[in-house]
Amino acid sequence: MPDTRRITLAVTGAGGVGASKRLLAALQQDERVAHVDLLVSANGRKLAALEFGTQDDPDSVAQALEATSAKVRMLDPADLAGPVTSGSYPYDAMVILPCAAGVLGRIAQGLAHDLIERAADVALKERRRLVLCLRETPLNLVHLRNMVAVTEAGAIVYPMIPTYYNVPETLAELQDELVERVLQLLGLPHTDRYRWDGVSTPARREHAGTP
Repeated sequence: MPDTRRITLAVTGAGGVGASKRLLAALQQDERVAHVDLLVSANGRKLAALEFGTQDDPDSVAQALEATSAKVRMLDPADLAGPVTSGSYPYDAMVILPCAAGVLGRIAQGLAHDLIERAADVALKERRRLVLCLRETPLNLVHLRNMVAVTEAGAIVYPMIPTYYNVPETLAELQDELVERVLQLLGLPHTDRYRWDGVSTPARREHAGTP
């Protein structure tokens, strides 16, 4: 039976927007997901335009991210009256992918300069799952302290660090594994391909698991 999971997905100004596109595709295709609120910051739109070779206006970015399902609603991050600003608005989890270091810092300090940061603040205060896919390296002491602060507040920091034991050969394979691990954190796994079961890596690369 289909679920009624509601997810907020935010894209901020850091590289790796291609992974956001893959996560959005997975959420759109998943019958367990009833609704997705999509927020792309101004800097996120610039990065999307750079990665996808498109314009940075909201409509062009939505098209580049292939936000085609009726279950997706694109919200304006500048609108602090948007629905996700309130704890009474029902959603189950929020992912910021990619999460810029500045966004991490403001969330850690309880600051909300836009709807993305306010939605993250709401997720923390309402004890909802918040996954921050940080795209920054190397990390300075400020970054590390901010990561500790948000973790203590209840968030999950999932840096966009690739793994290598699955022997990825393409950027798409790296993104697929990242997306699958984020989906697992949301309780929406799609495959067991990346689950360690003692099988050697070359054999595992041929195994595509089942939903």
